[in-house]
Amino acid sequence: MVKEIKMKKVMVGMSGGVDSSVAAMLLRDSGFEVMGVTLKLFSDEDIVEAQKEGKTCCALSDVMDARSVAYRLGFEHIVFNFKDCFRERVMSKFADSYMCGRTPNPCIECNRYVKFDKMLRRAIELGYDYIATGHYAVREYDEKSGRYLLKRPKDRSKDQTYVLYSLTQEQLAHTLFPLGELDKPQVRALAEKAGLVNSDKPDSQDICFVPDGDYVSFIEKFTGKEPVAGDFVDLDGNVLGRHKGIIGYTVGQRKGLGISLGIPAYVVKKDVAANTVTLGSESDLYTQTLIAEDVNLISVAEIETPMRITAKTRYSQTEQPAVVSALGNGEYLVEFDKPQRAVTSGQAVVFYDGDTVVGGGTIK
Repeated sequence: MVKEIKMKKVMVGMSGGVDSSVAAMLLRDSGFEVMGVTLKLFSDEDIVEAQKEGKTCCALSDVMDARSVAYRLGFEHIVFNFKDCFRERVMSKFADSYMCGRTPNPCIECNRYVKFDKMLRRAIELGYDYIATGHYAVREYDEKSGRYLLKRPKDRSKDQTYVLYSLTQEQLAHTLFPLGELDKPQVRALAEKAGLVNSDKPDSQDICFVPDGDYVSFIEKFTGKEPVAGDFVDLDGNVLGRHKGIIGYTVGQRKGLGISLGIPAYVVKKDVAANTVTLGSESDLYTQTLIAEDVNLISVAEIETPMRITAKTRYSQTEQPAVVSALGNGEYLVEFDKPQRAVTSGQAVVFYDGDTVVGGGTIK
């Protein structure tokens, strides 16, 4: 009697874009039992409004594209309604962070609380071994350390490890990234060869729930609170003029300040309590140290002694040489070799050891 071999089951998060579609196809071709899932993150009214803005992420047309791909590739596709979780964990936190003078990255929060938490738990409940996404990253198991590792992908221009630093060992154990060894042209070529409807679909660029990039209008509508005008001040506290509301400004911003000082001026600090925005020169934007909180470590269980790393404080930044040290209170000190421009509270700092993600946290 031939022993029955159970196929591994994987639930693939399908946004309707080409990356997640090809990820699902590669897993199917590798022998996995695949089911495609699209996450509903907005109310119907939000989706209709987003479609008017020409948004290309999470709209009704994206659900249809994902379903079309699943049908063509021969596996089931369903939709999970996670809009309550998304509203609480991502949209509310985004608005609250801005109101507190911070600049958040909602994609990180979506990955942390929705895609790799709620979706993974749902997948396991339904008997699936893994979830998978179209992120450009590599996941490996290191026999020596007994830990799962998150590494940079082959296509460095599409590297998404920065927004994945919050993944835990448990999550990595049940997550697959099929595109880690491919570059974007290869992915599009595979989609075209397979006749997928979205082979030439443009990549989504904006934050999905702020399709026009107007954060101020979104926050005003979401919170029901109008921005309160206040003072622009210099580093000595001298009043320079009036701003239109603290949420409308980001550290490092130069354009759109609505004030003329005769010299280039940049936002260097925001004080919510005083409702002031501090302006300074380009040189005032640089700092050599930062403190990270809410840190998640991946390649190591802890950092006992100062560790030589590279780190970046923005998604598009090239990693910079630094040393990270534990402060003993759940916070970490990052000391860069050279001063860094516009390090911003609320953004993420991610630590690397070569191509391997050591971990990361939120800039305090």
